[in-house]
Amino acid sequence: MDALIKSLRPKTSDSKPSDLKPSDLKPSDVKPSEAKPADVRPAELDPSEFLAAAVRADQPRPSRGEAEAAVQTLLSYIGENPGREGLLDTPRRVVEAFDELYQGYHQCPAEVLDRTFGETAGYDDFVLVRDIEFTSQCEHHMMPFYGRAHIAYTPVERVVGLSKLARLTDIFARRLQTQEHLTAQIAAAIDEILKPRGVAVLIEAEHTCMSVRGVAKHGAMTFTSRYTGMFRDNPAEQARFMSLVRTPQR
Repeated sequence: MDALIKSLRPKTSDSKPSDLKPSDLKPSDVKPSEAKPADVRPAELDPSEFLAAAVRADQPRPSRGEAEAAVQTLLSYIGENPGREGLLDTPRRVVEAFDELYQGYHQCPAEVLDRTFGETAGYDDFVLVRDIEFTSQCEHHMMPFYGRAHIAYTPVERVVGLSKLARLTDIFARRLQTQEHLTAQIAAAIDEILKPRGVAVLIEAEHTCMSVRGVAKHGAMTFTSRYTGMFRDNPAEQARFMSLVRTPQR
């Protein structure tokens, strides 16, 4: 399924028609001229929202001491004693872990894909890097979700280093995310910077927010995909991409 990026607005009694979601409308409320075509494509992301580092130099941020104090507060909230020996250094460790887990906020996706190579001997088929392992954090519960990303693009004259696709995945994964948004961001960055003939991204992941809490369904996998260009417009290319992704490793 293609990841759809859209703003969600609360429904109020004085909502305008344009503020309503399709699910809020009755069939009788939709005029024939307003009906959406069956092949509606996902909304494009604004490059200014994801191609630069997410944290600006002038963005106000709490001090490290304030962050550690916040961890102490959370320890007290769950019923722990932050002053006991085993927890004395926990606030520092947690903040250091946050620096590592969320380092993607300080990295620039555009810089990762900036260097390309033109010696391709006229190569005109797609390039696929599959089984890119990643770990991200769910923005709803701040719990990990992890899995593999499979990325393909069809270059135009120039190609990017293969490791750059894995690094791009990590930059976006090392932020608070939803899997749908992560999928769309990876595809949009490649599409915007490399200008290929098409991009295909498939992500499969397990979310601990539903495997270790809530419904506690261990092993449940979520799949999201995003296609642009020739992959979006040509089902045969989508099928070939999926076939290569699913080919067993030797």
